Amino acid sequence: MTRINVLVSGASIAGPALAFWLNRSGYAVTVVEKAGALRAGGYPIDVRGTALEVVRRMGLLPRLRDAHIDLRRLTFLDGDGDEVASIHPHNVTGGVTGRDLEVRRGDLTDALYAAVRDDVEFLFDESIDTLDQSGHGVDVIFSGGGERTFDLVVGAEGMHSRTREMLFGPEEQFHRYLGYCFAVFTMPNTFGLSHETVMWNSPGRAAALYAVGDGADVHAFLNFARPEPPFDAFPHPEALIAEVFADAGWEVPGMLAAMREADDVFFDAVGQIRMPRWSGGRVALVGDAAYAPSFLTGQGTSLALAGAYMLAASLAGRDHAAGFAAYEHTTREFVTLNQGLVGEGGATLFPTTAEALEQRNDRLRKLSAIPSTEGRPAHSALTLPEFTP
Repeated sequence: MTRINVLVSGASIAGPALAFWLNRSGYAVTVVEKAGALRAGGYPIDVRGTALEVVRRMGLLPRLRDAHIDLRRLTFLDGDGDEVASIHPHNVTGGVTGRDLEVRRGDLTDALYAAVRDDVEFLFDESIDTLDQSGHGVDVIFSGGGERTFDLVVGAEGMHSRTREMLFGPEEQFHRYLGYCFAVFTMPNTFGLSHETVMWNSPGRAAALYAVGDGADVHAFLNFARPEPPFDAFPHPEALIAEVFADAGWEVPGMLAAMREADDVFFDAVGQIRMPRWSGGRVALVGDAAYAPSFLTGQGTSLALAGAYMLAASLAGRDHAAGFAAYEHTTREFVTLNQGLVGEGGATLFPTTAEALEQRNDRLRKLSAIPSTEGRPAHSALTLPEFTP
């Protein structure tokens, strides 16, 4: 029996997770990734709720538990650098102590890759240049000049998906800007921080230092409110960021100096992807490419893992048209609930006025030091179907 050939574009999280489940279901899977290799390191990410069951069914839970960071303290500072409150991070994120995971992004991608590398074809340093759907498949021309035909194609390249652009048009029509821009990079840990985050706030601005352990480096984070995305600054944001934080106190001047020397600065607008449908013909989208929730929700990774499982389960035993329709029908409510968490994240972490900041600080001072044991309902609002690979 001829196996159905599927091309998955993107080898970060949603792509390898989908490849795992499609391969288990009997599909022949090729994963194409524009980077030359898996991206190591990266900012820590969360795995919560329904997504924990996905990684358990993949057999990855023990490995990820070993990689758990165990962030223990989140300290908020005011504009003068004085402490407002020091609490357990789960009191803000809605995480569940002892159950939810926080791991380095690279540790998760390594685990996913290890689970599929012997059964799935990977094409690194390559990407899709054009797609041409016919009645019997999708003709793909790669950036390197190669041509192949696949039965199905799935875009899993993240928020700025090239596959989505080719299938549905420019990102602007699906991008919901949330009013902030941010930069992340690494810098030396000269602060004595360990398993903790320290965040400084003034109205419309935030700076944070995130130490995932006792290592030599910390993740630096600069966030600021902006009415419209500063698209002209995206290629080289350093000047804009320096201007926004020019009069900031605390450790911000040193962070700005470190940013100028860093070789891993990532700058982007904070936003969501909201689409009326996630597929067209023989091509579908999964993860951030289809429904990025923004880091304000803390659910991007969990949605990617759960969405990949739901897409594979929906295709099992169905043709692609019925499978894609089932995927959207069964997954959309879960996506909508988790995208709706954005209001809580923005209000807690990044107030934009002095009044809102003071109200936020008052709430933080009243929070119990005991971490959450229940989590947010949206995190576990999807029950995974059983399907036999």
